[in-house]
Amino acid sequence: MATRLRTAHTADLAPAELHAVRAFLDDAFGGDFGDEDWDHGLGGIHALVHDDKGLAGHGSVIQRRVLHRGHSLRVGYVEAVGVRADVRRRGHGGRVMAALERVIEGSYALGALSASEEGGPLYAARGWQLWPGRICALGPGGVVRLPDEEGSTFVRPVAAAGTRGRPPRGALDPAHELVFDWREGDVL
Repeated sequence: MATRLRTAHTADLAPAELHAVRAFLDDAFGGDFGDEDWDHGLGGIHALVHDDKGLAGHGSVIQRRVLHRGHSLRVGYVEAVGVRADVRRRGHGGRVMAALERVIEGSYALGALSASEEGGPLYAARGWQLWPGRICALGPGGVVRLPDEEGSTFVRPVAAAGTRGRPPRGALDPAHELVFDWREGDVL
């Protein structure tokens, strides 16, 4: 079965395409993909894999900010990665991630994502690193620790980060927390 990979900004997807992606994600996540999850995946670059049956895989990367060691880093945050049930374990998730990683490498100081238990092995196999330190968010009332996100947040440092933003001096340091920007719903 032939497949095609397309990348496009949210603004370049027709309303019918966006509707199809949303329905696809509802199905891929077994009905556990809410309106806030959908909102989190919009406004960035989408990677879409199509086969003869239609949409087979999707993911998006959006811009977020994270505070680390006194610096505000521009982060390519991966959202809404899903593969149609009948074609899982056939490389579609890897194709989606390769396209998103290319965007991250070319545009951000850091890649980040929050993985499900099932998704974690895909990201680890692709060189994403499980963040061993504290995860927080800068909420309306200040910094809030997110212990439920610790152990499921992966990062991908960008080799050329010095030209992509203001990285912390030296490598990321798990002795210092990652403080993500606040958003409605699941913060990460």
